[in-house]
Amino acid sequence: MDSTVNSLHLKPSLTSKSQNNGSLRFREQWKHSMSQATKAFIKDGALIINGREILLSVPKNVVVKPSSNESLFLGAVSPEASSRHVFKLGVLKDFKLLSLFRFKLWWMMPRIGRSGSDIPAETQLLLLEAKANDDGSPQADKALPFYILFLPVLDGQFRSSLQGNSSNELEFCIESGDPSVNSSKFLEAVHVNYGEDPYDLVKESIKSFEVPGILDCFGWCTWDAFYHDVSPQGIREGLRSFFICFSLSEGGTPAKFLIIDDGWQDVANEFQKEGEPVVEGSYFGGRLVDIRENSKFRSDNPTSEGTSNGLKDFITSIKETFGVKYVYVWHALMGYWGGVHPNAPETRKYNSKLLYPEQSPGNLANSRDLAMDCMEKYGVAMIDPNRVDEFYDDLHAYLVSQNIDGVKVDVQNILETLGTGYGGRVSLTYRFQEALEKSISKNFPDNSIICSMGLSTDSIYSSKVSAVTRASDDYMPRNLTSQTVHVASVAFNSIFLGEVLVPDWDMFYSVHYAAEFHAKARALGGCGIYVSDKINEHDFDLLKKLVLPDGSILRAKYPGRPTRDCLFSDPITDGKSLLKVWNLNKFTGFLGAFNCQGAGTWPGLSSNQSNSSPEFITGEVSPNDIEYLDEVAGNNWIGDCAIYSFDSSMVL
Repeated sequence: MDSTVNSLHLKPSLTSKSQNNGSLRFREQWKHSMSQATKAFIKDGALIINGREILLSVPKNVVVKPSSNESLFLGAVSPEASSRHVFKLGVLKDFKLLSLFRFKLWWMMPRIGRSGSDIPAETQLLLLEAKANDDGSPQADKALPFYILFLPVLDGQFRSSLQGNSSNELEFCIESGDPSVNSSKFLEAVHVNYGEDPYDLVKESIKSFEVPGILDCFGWCTWDAFYHDVSPQGIREGLRSFFICFSLSEGGTPAKFLIIDDGWQDVANEFQKEGEPVVEGSYFGGRLVDIRENSKFRSDNPTSEGTSNGLKDFITSIKETFGVKYVYVWHALMGYWGGVHPNAPETRKYNSKLLYPEQSPGNLANSRDLAMDCMEKYGVAMIDPNRVDEFYDDLHAYLVSQNIDGVKVDVQNILETLGTGYGGRVSLTYRFQEALEKSISKNFPDNSIICSMGLSTDSIYSSKVSAVTRASDDYMPRNLTSQTVHVASVAFNSIFLGEVLVPDWDMFYSVHYAAEFHAKARALGGCGIYVSDKINEHDFDLLKKLVLPDGSILRAKYPGRPTRDCLFSDPITDGKSLLKVWNLNKFTGFLGAFNCQGAGTWPGLSSNQSNSSPEFITGEVSPNDIEYLDEVAGNNWIGDCAIYSFDSSMVL
């Protein structure tokens, strides 16, 4: 196994934006050299960027390394080699800051703060707002802000993350995930950059990838409709409910893509005996015993349409009958939650080995997760890294032979917990990701893959082909307090994820008290749009606002992200802040304003969050909130705009 992984080098393109006499002046391209002494350097124990002291009391073992004359890396050295280090970078306080951190092993969310103590463990992006040469004078308050980005990256076989401590010190944790992979010197652990545009600042060299066709079609996912009880009969009835309404009702919307979620695979589970009461979480111990479908899909029961002889006949039938263009199926990165059975006749050749995951202390510092707790208890049968190419190729080639068009690959971050003895988390993740994407390129040349439960930078930075990833924890229709948190999390996470992948906002119910809230968010999201409606439970008046009669959607140009004035405000619990999300389409810019206050709370912060639920909150909206308007407005635009009310069909 090749354990060599290069560090991530970013080369952002920076721009600036200002106002002039009430009109909008478009950004002027500019660059800077952080290697110049006047731009960024350490002096008297302080890291100075653009004339501002950003970090104080910087330890002497911190290393500064310029990168491409546009940015720098921070690293550190230790007198002893180890597989895990926590290094102090200096004191950080009195800055508006946004942290994107993993609150669970799989998922990321935002945290707003003012100092180092507000930065959680497992922070994967840290954005600060500052003003140049802020000497406390009245004139300093009028200066335009600039932004500093701290981006922990992969340094060889090590992966870094940021965190704060009670002394307001910014730290970085760097770890291999394998006690036998040690080092004492890290020169490129945290990438640091600054500029006047926070969105351009996050950009790396824009990756060129092919986007799968399902992103431009309306779809249906079986998960929340059936959970594990999915069956051919249920899928037929669900598609028929869309199809009949499309044919007979004004505004009906046909589902053009289908995701058959967890429940179609052939799995054995020694921890859940048939006929016994269900043990919560026991299905996380299930292991794959065959790459082929389970008995429910191998022999479809006779219906009015006739009998199908297996998965291929079933898939072909629903495509022909209901006009479905794409069918994806779900599988875990390791085959199934509990891996691939090491002794089953059909899977023995993959040489799986039963391992028990070990989480990093950084993960354990945040929220616990039922799936991870169960996988630690039941173990994961990990495919032999030397056989993983064969496994993915066998699985995906079989699916192609069954008329399947793509896959949703889940549980991706599990690899970071299994690195001991395999070169560590970075090397192991790179190996599996390389094999997965090789198989996708061979078997699904349209790059037909949705990634899920993979928001660790181990996975994100190892992706070379994958174009779409789930951008937050699941949409949970039965959890009434999670609806606003879901939308806000995806919007903030897209600041980071949207520069590497297309963020997927997940499915939703069209019949639900928060359905319109979710629908409007996805209209702004630049994402695919799909629901998980139960049979005959559809709000077509809502769906027709998102979907054209032919099943296509009008997808926005960019990932939907919070406006610049929302970046350092808490839209969930501060009792006053709007969440504003901006985007563009081919012809114009558009802006959504959401009241997310009081409906839920951020996980892990419930004790000091506000539970107030204001009926109304106020805020300002402006064309200046929409970035990159010059792309559609033209050079002669002076800021005039009109507001169209969709519900009343009035121009305001």
